[in-house]
Amino acid sequence: MFHVVKYQPLRLITQSSLSGMCLKLMFSRPVAFAQIWKSWFSSHSLVGNKNIILMGPPGAGKTTVGRIVGQKLDCPVIDIDDDVLETTWNMSVSEKLQDVGNEQFLEEEGKALLKFSASGSVISLTGSNPMHAAGMQHVKKNGIVVYLDVPTAVIMGRLKSMKVDRIVGQGPDTSLKDILQFRKQFYKRWYDIRVLCGGDVAAEVVAEKVLDAVKRYQNSELETYISTRSSRSGRSTQKDTHKYFSDVVIEGLAPDGGLFVPERGLPKFTAEEWQSLIEATYAERAQVVLERCIHPADIPASKLGEIIATAYGENFSCSKIAPVRHLTGNQFLLELFHGPTASFKDFALQMMPHIFAYCIPRSCNYLVLVATSGDTGSAVLDGFSRLHDTDKQRIAVMSFFPEDGVSPIQKSQMIGCQKENAWSIGVKSDFDFCQTAIKQIFTNSDYTGFLTVEYGTALAAANSINWARLLPQIVYHASAYLDLVQQDIIAFGSPVDVCIPTGNFGNILAALYAKIMGIPIRKCICASNENNVLTDFIQTGIYDLRGRKLVPTFSPAVDILKSSNLERYLHLIADGDGQLVTQLYNQLENQGHFQLRKDLLEKLQQDLVAGWCSEDDCLAAIHSVYSTTGYILDTHTAVAKVVADRLQDRTCPIIISSTAHYSKFAPAILRALRIAEIKQNPLSQLHLLSSYSPLPPVHWGLLETLKKNENEDHQVCAADLSVLMSRIETLIQNHFMKVF
Repeated sequence: MFHVVKYQPLRLITQSSLSGMCLKLMFSRPVAFAQIWKSWFSSHSLVGNKNIILMGPPGAGKTTVGRIVGQKLDCPVIDIDDDVLETTWNMSVSEKLQDVGNEQFLEEEGKALLKFSASGSVISLTGSNPMHAAGMQHVKKNGIVVYLDVPTAVIMGRLKSMKVDRIVGQGPDTSLKDILQFRKQFYKRWYDIRVLCGGDVAAEVVAEKVLDAVKRYQNSELETYISTRSSRSGRSTQKDTHKYFSDVVIEGLAPDGGLFVPERGLPKFTAEEWQSLIEATYAERAQVVLERCIHPADIPASKLGEIIATAYGENFSCSKIAPVRHLTGNQFLLELFHGPTASFKDFALQMMPHIFAYCIPRSCNYLVLVATSGDTGSAVLDGFSRLHDTDKQRIAVMSFFPEDGVSPIQKSQMIGCQKENAWSIGVKSDFDFCQTAIKQIFTNSDYTGFLTVEYGTALAAANSINWARLLPQIVYHASAYLDLVQQDIIAFGSPVDVCIPTGNFGNILAALYAKIMGIPIRKCICASNENNVLTDFIQTGIYDLRGRKLVPTFSPAVDILKSSNLERYLHLIADGDGQLVTQLYNQLENQGHFQLRKDLLEKLQQDLVAGWCSEDDCLAAIHSVYSTTGYILDTHTAVAKVVADRLQDRTCPIIISSTAHYSKFAPAILRALRIAEIKQNPLSQLHLLSSYSPLPPVHWGLLETLKKNENEDHQVCAADLSVLMSRIETLIQNHFMKVF
């Protein structure tokens, strides 16, 4: 019979006393909290003989939280400082540090950790343990490492109250803040789970968060995805129907034609958790948000960190990645154009290809298809062309765009972004045809099956119908709010409105998701151009395409009549009623229209308001803003500016999403600024704009792309589904067959 050794202060629990013990973890939502942990401990273990290992800076509360967790689990608790180091050295930690010095102390501490072993315990590491690689590798082998992530300012305050002014590794010329920041790289290297800990959060609350995080870590099957056209209540519970994050990244579109959404909704952040990110960098905010949305069984935290560092590194020209700039009054611009292809699409498409490459099986080639109204094309081509060479051999991308439905510079950029695994094809039709054609190709099982059998190639999607495209967009809406708090524009909890030029509904949906996750967004303002089907729908509840023709405008990225991601939002406000969503979209497909029930329209209008902008008003806004501020808006941002001026009530700040750089729309900008129209190539137009010393400057990446690729060409095909399918097959033959 095994005996449980309960925690006793400052007592060393030896390996012999721990032999055979394990954490017994069992979760049952309907049971009271205490009963949950009693059941957990007395039932078959979810973690086996592994330990729960608490890691974090000095002052993070590891020891106190560890004791509470151990008490809740009724299992052994080991504090490395008190129970291992001081017993091993027969002296206090401070005495040892004074005796051997910083560098040797870390080595001695690591050696002690290498000799230590335990099973089924809660272990509180020292603040400096993670700085010894061999020691951490040893202890991590038999444990789940939980990082107590406490803001540096909070740690400094706690250490000051404890009269601690120096910690291990801090030299005479290094500040306490600097060494705490320096240590973060070591914590990030080792953890399996992060727990955010704000300044005023009680240790008991942190302990419950630790237990909940461990539960999540051990229960990946809880985070499944369903189609917007399937009902939660009627969904099969058989395991083979479950879709996980990796599945939905690879598949893109659900087999029934719907879009994938999390079955249990999005994670929620507390106000304290959001506030703990106020001083964080953009990449740090992205890591925290995406860790909550992507289960570590799909992408471990360490790998996710590598992907984020790659995505938001040197390929963004602004160190803040998505800076917020004051425009006028209480209007602020969220600049989303500092990526390599000068549009907000870069935020997802510098990350999504690496996520995709990590998730797909190694035994199959993948052709990624995308339909674009302009900006997505160059962004997806650029993103997938940055993959490692071995990944480019098995992953190719093909972008379809309306041949005469994008700006000349957008077209030149897409052509210039073609690489050995990335191609762009013009289609003699509009965006809606391109998007519908791709959906039809994906749902044609005979065709997709033929490609798999004949060529060993599967199809995947990189449009915003792919869930991995949406997730990174949530981050910049949250980050913009936190930046306003950081700049003392607002206090956390004060509301803001956001205004977003909207075509396919992905960007505005990401803002709505940020709201659900706890960002205090009051209203999302949907800004349409003359293709104002969304504005009509939000105002009336009637989505009506009958008799509508797509109108080419100065803001081509929102020249869309069928907004794909609206389906996800309707599924959300309908409380997951997939049958209703199916009915609405079948009616749209067959009859060209549908109407929301009154109760759903009321729900929608609690979140959304909408307006639209004429072409003349768009150009006038660009001219007016430049005349008064010296700042040049792109045509899409100008649409949002016009609508924001009309609809905001000025009782709170409004964040306008600046979704593209004006350089991409040089002819329209030159016209708006009343500069004589020129009939020259796109590169000449950019040079002309640059001569006016505008703010912000002409986009560096766009200029370089056009310089390098002035004479490149692209394929053009008819608006015929069979022709597109033939082009796909030819590309597969030319790329993947050559590889083998």
